[in-house]
This record gives sequence, C-alpha cells and structure tokens, in this order.
Amino acid sequence: MAMTLVQSEKLSQDVLLKGVIEVIITESEILKHLPFIDIVGNGLTYNQEETLPTAQFYSVGDEWVESTPTFKKQTATLTILGGDADVDEFLRQTRSNLQNIKAIVTELKSKALARKFEDVFIYGDVATDTKSFNGLHKLVATTQQVHAGSGGAGAAGSIFKLRQLCNLVLPGRPDFLIMKRNTRDRLAQYAERNESPIRFAPSEFGMLMPYFSSIPILVTDWILQTEGITGTTYSGKDTGVTTSIFACKLGERLLAGCQNGGVNVRDLGDLETKDATRTRVKWYVSLALFNTLALARYDGITDAAWSA
Repeated sequence: MAMTLVQSEKLSQDVLLKGVIEVIITESEILKHLPFIDIVGNGLTYNQEETLPTAQFYSVGDEWVESTPTFKKQTATLTILGGDADVDEFLRQTRSNLQNIKAIVTELKSKALARKFEDVFIYGDVATDTKSFNGLHKLVATTQQVHAGSGGAGAAGSIFKLRQLCNLVLPGRPDFLIMKRNTRDRLAQYAERNESPIRFAPSEFGMLMPYFSSIPILVTDWILQTEGITGTTYSGKDTGVTTSIFACKLGERLLAGCQNGGVNVRDLGDLETKDATRTRVKWYVSLALFNTLALARYDGITDAAWSA
C-alpha cells in the first residue's frame, strides 16, 4: 500500500527521524502529497499501461473482437539520495545555551535532500546523470503533451490549452496541477481580470491553496522559466525562456514514488580526524509512472499574460 511521507512521519517513534521528515515535507509541496511504495530489493519492474481496451456493440450472431490494454515493461531503479552533516564539538558545546547546533545542521541537510529530490522529480534524466532517476519530463508520453509554442518559440499560456491538458489525464480528472510560482501568479492575474475557474481555498494542511476547476495546484520553485523548445516540444532545462505545467494522478497504479525503508537518519558518532560528530541522512528512492494516462505536460509557456 502506498503511503505519503506525512503518514509515515506520524508512525515514526524516532524523534530525530520525525523531525527530518517534517522538515522535508514542509520544504516541498510535492512531497506532502506524493505517495511512496515500499519495495524489496533495489528496483521495481512493472508493466506500464499505455492504451486502454475498447468495447463496441454487437448484433446477434456477430463475431466478437478481442481487445486488451497494451503494456510496456519498465523498471524503477532505486537511487541513493543523501548527505553527511558534521557538527564541530567546540561549537556544539560552547553555543548550546543559544541554540541546538546539531539540530540546525541536520535540518539544513534535510532541506537540501528535499530540494534535490524536487529538482530531479521534474528534470531527472538517467541519460545525463546515471546516479539519479527519470523525472516528469522524461516520463511523460508523447501523446500526453500540449504545446504552447511552435517553431522553437514559446507563447503565453491559455485557459483553453490548460483545459486540454486536464482532459489528457484519465480516468476522471487530475489529482493535481504542478507549476512554478510565477505561473500560478499569472493564472491569478488572469482570474482578477476575467470570470475564471480559478479560486483559492484552505488545503488539508490549513494553507491557502489555489485550484483550477476544482483541481488543486501544487507550486514548486524547481520548475524553471528557462526551458527550451525544439519545434513545438520541450527540449531542455536551461536552453530557453519557457516553462511547463504538469497534470497528474497519484497512486499505486498511477504516478508514485518508490523507496526502500524510507528516509533514514544515522548518528555516525565522533570522527577520527577532527573534533566533530557526523549525522548521515539518506534515502533509497525513485519514481514510477505505472499508467501513461496518469501524467500530462503543457510546455512552451512564456512569462506573459494568459489568454482565454
């Protein structure tokens, strides 16, 4: 059963680990909601759903036509994400009356972990970094894309194409839209000028969250406004002046994270070569798209006022 980091944090009895997970989910809107599947071993091989089966009407005596969904075998290989945090014993001892240095250093390392995950969640590409995992740009199917630009140039976003994006995610509707903060602000700007399906309401965490046609919007600072396009399609992280929006459904048979053992925090104790102690924060983690219809992308969006 898939479980979010928010749920796993409630089950943890380790105070330091609870604190680390709390920092990670506070740092990332995506990690608050993304479910994770615990797997045995160092990877998960699965059949990715590509197309749905069909059905049709028949007359009496007709020969029935068999129709099954199509699948593609995929593998989500766990990667090692983490880092060490050293605390100088002199500082820890002499400044303990002011603040807990070890807790602060561990918190900063936890933030770095969350930020690195979120960056790779969007732009990860094992072809350029074999130690990471493929992110949303690499996982999205060609048939699950809407393009704002053409001829290598981007264009302003439109409500019509955003609806097209949402319509690509099946069955039902997307669980979330994922976009950069400035894109969210452009949508809010459009809403102020026009009658719009954009509204703001408290989320389950008590924070004010934007919604588009009742679909919650997750904001990330790791989707950039420097994406390039070739022809009509996204082509690179920092080769242009456009950005993207993703629509997704999250779950075990949809889009989910994979992990082995969850976030792990180890106190490695005193170091031999210097007067310091070391804490290691690590996570064996990856990302899996089980159904191509659970993810769609709207790319080539420039930083300009939106249209209908």
